[in-house]
Amino acid sequence: MSEEIVNLTIDGIKVKATKGDTILKVAKSVGINIPTLCFLKEINEVGDCRMCIVEIEGRRGFAASCIQKVEEGMVVHTNTPSVVEARKVILDLILSNHPKDCLTCIRSGNCELQNLAEKFNMRDIEYKGEMQNHPIDDKSPSIVREPNKCILCRRCTAACKNVQEIGAISSTGRGFESCIATTYDESLNDVDCTFCGQCVVSCPTGALHEKEYVEDVWEKLKDEETFVVVQTAPAVRVAIGEEFGMPIGENAKGKMVTALKRIGFDKVFDTNTGADFTIMEEANEFIERLSGNGTLPMITSCSPGWVRFAEKNYGDQLDHLSSCKSPHQMFGAVIKSYFAEKYGIDKNKICTVSIMPCIAKKYEASRPEMEVDGVRDVDYVLTTRELAKMIKQANIDFVELEDSNFDDPMGEASGAGAIFGTTGGVMEAAIRTAVDTLENKSMDKIEYKEVRGEKGIKEACLNVAGKEVKIAVASGLSNARKIMDQIKDKKSPYHFIEIMACPGGCVMGGGQPIKSAKTRATIDVRKRRADSIYSIDEKSTIRKSHENPTIKKIYEEYLEKPGSHKAHKYLHTTYSPKPKYDI
Repeated sequence: MSEEIVNLTIDGIKVKATKGDTILKVAKSVGINIPTLCFLKEINEVGDCRMCIVEIEGRRGFAASCIQKVEEGMVVHTNTPSVVEARKVILDLILSNHPKDCLTCIRSGNCELQNLAEKFNMRDIEYKGEMQNHPIDDKSPSIVREPNKCILCRRCTAACKNVQEIGAISSTGRGFESCIATTYDESLNDVDCTFCGQCVVSCPTGALHEKEYVEDVWEKLKDEETFVVVQTAPAVRVAIGEEFGMPIGENAKGKMVTALKRIGFDKVFDTNTGADFTIMEEANEFIERLSGNGTLPMITSCSPGWVRFAEKNYGDQLDHLSSCKSPHQMFGAVIKSYFAEKYGIDKNKICTVSIMPCIAKKYEASRPEMEVDGVRDVDYVLTTRELAKMIKQANIDFVELEDSNFDDPMGEASGAGAIFGTTGGVMEAAIRTAVDTLENKSMDKIEYKEVRGEKGIKEACLNVAGKEVKIAVASGLSNARKIMDQIKDKKSPYHFIEIMACPGGCVMGGGQPIKSAKTRATIDVRKRRADSIYSIDEKSTIRKSHENPTIKKIYEEYLEKPGSHKAHKYLHTTYSPKPKYDI
């Protein structure tokens, strides 16, 4: 059935549009950019803030273009004097109850409210009155909530409730007392928040942001007694350049490594190597379970937001989770054991810093389980955004940097380690190794495109060594819930499942460069970053974790073999049920 086409006029431009489209969408298609604030494509399309108002001939008042559907013969004006004046009044009212600390705000220079204030030349506030005064919530190791900077756009609550189906935050109070908060205004640390950070990357202002550890890391770098090692996740290299004006998704690995060395880190390693360790252990664990020595389906445990979600919501199903630590935690443990012993460095004087696309990794690093013999695997986790700040603080011209390579002896990683950064990547990497192991030979098939793409739940059936193996990949916690409910009801057909907390995987993590609603409405950020990740894999000489000579050497010299007692000591962990917040 063909779509019905309607004819309308927007700012004098005659337009043909699909019936059911909004004025905002159609206007954008002809190059007319209507300002928005609460709008976030496919997440929050409610018309609350009214910044996107337009005039429609023959109708009284204004219409919110983000929700108003186009109609045959409609004549729309987006920029009349009355529309502009109304938008300025709306902005004035928002700014009248907003802190004026823009110079020191974490979102200065990348704040949608700040950008609108500049666009409309807001130089004074007419409606001056009482300001709200809510306490800052910084109890969690991952997310800081500053309610006084909230503009009640509800983009964060839409991401939390509608996309992730968590509902840790919601709108409370009425009128001037309205605010976005948790139940009884408890800390995010004490409710059912998973620290995925999707609220943070949805927020247009500085009301939600990561807990920063930049200054702590600078202090460690200044300490001559501390040997500071940094590792970078695969998703960081395809996003860090965006903080310096480079195209979305461009692989800036070489420049990133050079910048880290100039900042002063003693060693710069690749978390992709840690991902190779994860695959060695995880593939071995899956084969053991497939042989009858463990619970099926087995579920990956690389995403700490997903793990926290499982512990709080499916505490009786945790035996399905792999006991493997995530790549950066494994690598941190290897750095403070194998690397420390090999190079004669006191492990207690090594500080490990992980650069991650994920805010939940901060929480993960603080978990009591993430240590060996009283030594923490990872001391600090910085987001991609925090690394960008360090580079800027060091007065480094990132774009002009020459490329450098990761340091030895951990500098070599496989393409399989790289694809961990996108949804389906952990599964694909694990299957490459598991299939070769079960078939007892190197298989020609390397790419498993069945588990790639943006679909929330992907599934495939593989024939491996005469066995039928059913796999699934879930991206986003709402999809994780569907998978887990199947398992709880004993209706799951799968043997192996990958779950990532963030929709799209790590490339869209809560610690990645924040993109405005306008950018997210016009560019598929996930695809650009994911395509770059897959390109790294395609160009890699080694594309299977078990073929990485660095990994082979470390097992021979130190860890013995995947699944050994020593490997379990350093590379595996345990999970336990966590109480849900009791309202």
